[in-house]
Amino acid sequence: MNKLSICIVTRNNQEEILTLLYSIYKFTSDLDFEVFVVDNNSTDETVKRVSERFPMVNLIVAECNLGFGKAHNLVLNKIKSEYHLILNPDIIIKTNVIKELVNYLEIDNKAVMVTPKIISPNGNNQFLPKKNPKFKYVVAGKLEKFSKYFSHIRNEYTMLKQESKAISPFGIEFCTGCFMMIRSEIFKKLNGFDERFFMYLEDADLSRRARKYGKIMFLPESTAVHAWHRESAKSLKFFLIHLISLVKYLLKWKNDK
Repeated sequence: MNKLSICIVTRNNQEEILTLLYSIYKFTSDLDFEVFVVDNNSTDETVKRVSERFPMVNLIVAECNLGFGKAHNLVLNKIKSEYHLILNPDIIIKTNVIKELVNYLEIDNKAVMVTPKIISPNGNNQFLPKKNPKFKYVVAGKLEKFSKYFSHIRNEYTMLKQESKAISPFGIEFCTGCFMMIRSEIFKKLNGFDERFFMYLEDADLSRRARKYGKIMFLPESTAVHAWHRESAKSLKFFLIHLISLVKYLLKWKNDK
């Protein structure tokens, strides 16, 4: 059994996925791991290029775009590991951050999920969400550029003050799906992602369910680079998908306090 399994879902990300895979194999040391790439019916050369450049990768090709969570769930019955890492294709590894997260889970047996600090290619901190989503939080993220009032709400969502000062791990509610590591046993017990979410907030939902089994920890001294395209902030189509996911999320958890 490998210590770690890694799953990346991609769709038309041929350049990014190759860069990510290269960085994983270059910077991840002293760790037995296997990598799964699930391609969501790409129309570019993702499948061809991954299979040629990285023959050691377990490549799964979907016949249609399954969405984020459902595509990740294709590996549920294939992984045989202690820990499972979920990555976006636009992540780049520049340190041994994956091993750092494994080491943390080895030490803290009350933690079920961990995530590192996520930074932009220019080195700026992205301050991703860390609290359970609320309608005001998601809306504020779209409007923060217009008013400090919305920025204040967004900062509450991302726990900006706490992250800015943090030098040691601290507990969060929402573990970003761009880079989340979960105990494989828990991931399977939860039956992976809720497939009702095609895209967006499936990570918040998984986090909320996982927290019934233990803590989710943010590791401020471990970092990864994220291109972060923020499609829902640029495209009406993706913004509407985000809103639909938000409604599904709020209805699902309306009675949970």
